[in-house]
Amino acid sequence: MQVVLHTGVHATDSDRLFKTLLRNRDGVRPLGTAIPGPGKYRRLISEMLNALGGGAPSPGARDVLLDSILDEDSGNVDRLILSHENLFSVPKIAFQGGVVYRKAEQRLQTCRALFSGDAVEVFIAIRNPATLLPALLNATPHEDMAHLLNGMDPLDLRWSGLIARIKDAVPDVPVTVWCDEDSPLIWGEVVREIVGVTPTHPLIGAYSRLADIMTKEGMTRFRAYLADRPDLTEVQIRRVMVAFLDKYADAAKVEHELDVPGWDDTMVQDLTDEYEDDVFDIGRMPGVTLITP
Repeated sequence: MQVVLHTGVHATDSDRLFKTLLRNRDGVRPLGTAIPGPGKYRRLISEMLNALGGGAPSPGARDVLLDSILDEDSGNVDRLILSHENLFSVPKIAFQGGVVYRKAEQRLQTCRALFSGDAVEVFIAIRNPATLLPALLNATPHEDMAHLLNGMDPLDLRWSGLIARIKDAVPDVPVTVWCDEDSPLIWGEVVREIVGVTPTHPLIGAYSRLADIMTKEGMTRFRAYLADRPDLTEVQIRRVMVAFLDKYADAAKVEHELDVPGWDDTMVQDLTDEYEDDVFDIGRMPGVTLITP
């Protein structure tokens, strides 16, 4: 069986992704793909990981977990999709010890051991620290950025470092990465890759992230444009999306207000520049697929 782990990160529209996956659940079930509801496994997996620490799961742990979450698809599953943005940690300890998700490797090793006879894949979205860190701070009880980061310099946050740690810990596990900022343009591709279907497979909600940042008039015109041109390739559709965003983007939904004490425009630009270099490095990592527009 193929086991897909979508691991966040926090503040990257994980809930929207899961809602899109659920909307397509019935359509991919005949293909042997199971997308169980989060209530069936998120708490179970977190409790298991917390209880085990770095220990190995018992021989029957996999069967117990599958019995709990595959009541509708038991015995007929080739691909299991599990989405859990708190797999590495809850938001308030994301930087425990001054390290981003310091238990990520340990937890993925435990998951790999749990599904030792299966083909495991990891999907992870990343986001510019300039916008992610303020959003993450708002999701925690921490009073300021210093407490959230627990000693880490925000300019030292490198997603490539996290990905490298993951690859070192579970080298046989393919990792797919995308930038949350690109999601409106690549949403359909991301969902299809997670589900494991072809680029032409019909998908519900393929443009839902685009609709989040475009005016209603723009989306109406965009959908009409596609309906009149059913033979457009994915590359051509991306170009159309960019053209429509240039004209119909909703500025209020695209812009992020950043109000972090001690952060000025130079700091935000430095974080953004480092992030762009970081993404470039991720794209060159062996065993890692970077989805881009």
